[in-house]
Amino acid sequence: MRKDMCKRAGVFTILLFLLCAGCRKPAVFYEDGMQEVQKAEQEEEKKEVTGKTEAPICVYVCGEVENPGVYELPSQSRIGDAVEAAGGMTEEAQEDWLNLAERLTDGQMIAVPSREEALKILETREQQESGLVNLNTASKEELMTLTGIGASKAEDIVNYREQNGNFSSIEGLMEIPGIKEGVFRKIKDQITV
Repeated sequence: MRKDMCKRAGVFTILLFLLCAGCRKPAVFYEDGMQEVQKAEQEEEKKEVTGKTEAPICVYVCGEVENPGVYELPSQSRIGDAVEAAGGMTEEAQEDWLNLAERLTDGQMIAVPSREEALKILETREQQESGLVNLNTASKEELMTLTGIGASKAEDIVNYREQNGNFSSIEGLMEIPGIKEGVFRKIKDQITV
C-alpha cells in the first residue's frame, strides 16, 4: 500500500511539474530576437496600463520637400520624421529653418521654406518689430498710418511703386507729386525700404 502511495505521489509530482512548465512564457534562445520580444512585451504592458493603443497621427508636409503631401506617422514622431517621409528637403530648402527634433501633433502642417522665402520672412519680422512701414511692401491701409498720408497719397505711393518698381531709398518718396520735403521730414523716421 505504501508503494502505491509513493507511485501516486511521484506521478502527481510529475504532472504538477509538467502543468507548471506549460504556464511559463516560451524561452528565447537567440540574441537578435530578444530586443523585439522585450519591445513587444513593453508595448503590451503599456496597453494594459493605459487601456488603449496610441493612434497614428496625420501631418501635412509642404514647401521645399521632394514629395509634399499628407503622411500618417506614429504618434511620437518628430518633424524630422515627417520631412523624411516626404522624401527629404530639396536643394532650395532653408535646411536650418525647422527644429527637426520637435514632436509632431495630429493635423500639424510642416512648411519647409526656400532660402529666398526664409529671407523675406525674416525681413518682414524685423520690420514689424521695428514698427517701420516698408514703402515697397506696405498696403494702402498701412501707408495711411503714416503722419500726413491720407487715402489719396497712399494710393499715389502704391501706383508709383507699381509703375516704377520698388523704391531704392526712402528719399525716392519725394518723386511722387504731392509729397515734398515737408511731408517727407514728418514721416522719414517711420518708413523704410
